[in-house]
Amino acid sequence: MARASHVTVSLLLLQTLAVIQFSHAAGGIAIYWGQNGFEGNLAQTCTTGRYSFVNIAYLNKFGNGQTPGINLAGHCNQETCATTSEGIRSCQNKGIKVMLSIGGAEGAYSLASPADAKNVADYLWNNFLGGTSTSRPLGDAVLDGIDFDIVQGSNKYWEDLARNLKAYSRVGKPVYLTAAPQCPLPDNFLGSALNTGLFDYVWVQFYNNPPCQYSSSGDVSSLLRSWSQWTTSIKAEKIFLGLPAAPEAASTGKGFIPPNVLTTQILPVIKKSPKYGGVMLWSKFFDDKTGYSSAIIGSV
Repeated sequence: MARASHVTVSLLLLQTLAVIQFSHAAGGIAIYWGQNGFEGNLAQTCTTGRYSFVNIAYLNKFGNGQTPGINLAGHCNQETCATTSEGIRSCQNKGIKVMLSIGGAEGAYSLASPADAKNVADYLWNNFLGGTSTSRPLGDAVLDGIDFDIVQGSNKYWEDLARNLKAYSRVGKPVYLTAAPQCPLPDNFLGSALNTGLFDYVWVQFYNNPPCQYSSSGDVSSLLRSWSQWTTSIKAEKIFLGLPAAPEAASTGKGFIPPNVLTTQILPVIKKSPKYGGVMLWSKFFDDKTGYSSAIIGSV
C-alpha cells in the first residue's frame, strides 16, 4: 500500500510539473478593440475564444488640466459608452483581461508634472478601475488595468503615472500595467516608464519600424535580433510580439508577416524565451477581415 501511494504521488507530481511547463511555454493573443464600429461589440469579441487580452482603445484626451475624453470610434459616444460595462464583464467572466488603452495616434494628451501624473492616475482609478465616481465613462465595470500606447506629445512623467497606478494594487486585486512601445529600443516615449519594472505585459510594435520589423524580402533577422534585445533588457513579466493583422493595418503594409512565416520561422524561435507571452494584433477589425488570429492561434 505504501509503495502504491508513493507511485501515485510521483505521478501526480509529474503531471503537475508538466502542466506548469506547458503553461510557461503557452502564449496568448492580445487584441485592440474600439477604433472601428464594424468590428462587433466587446462581448462578441471575447466569445470568439481567440483572445486572452482586450485593449479598449482609446482614452485619447487627458492630462495638462484637460477634461479627459474617450473615443471608441463608431461604438458609442461620451454619453452612451457606459453600456460597454456588460461586454467588459462578459469578457472577464471568460478569464480575459480587459485593459483601458490610453494615448493612440489621434488625440491630445500629455503630462505636465509629477502632480499632473498623480491627478491622471487618480482619475483612471476612480473612473475605470476600483475607485468610485458618478461619471464612469464605461459604466460600473472594473477594468483589469491600464495600457500605455503613447506615440505623441511629451515623453515626460509616464513613469510617475505608472508608479501612481501601481500603488493602487491590492492583494488579490492587482492593477495590471501594459504597454505598446515601438520596437526601436529604447522607446521614445515609454523608455523611462518601462525601466521602472512595473509593467506586467509589454506588446512591442514590430511594424511601421523598418529597423526592427519583418522585411518584405523575407528577412527575419532584424526582428529576431530586436526581440532578443527586448526580452533580455526589459523588466516585464511577459513580452508580446506586436503585429498588424492585415497588410492595410500597417503603414503601406510595413511589418505585416504572412501567417505561415510567423508560425514556421518566428514563433518557434521567440517561444524559447522565458519572457515570451504571445502575440498582440492590431486590430479586431482587421483580424475579422483576414482571420489572422485563427490562422496562428494553434502555434501561439
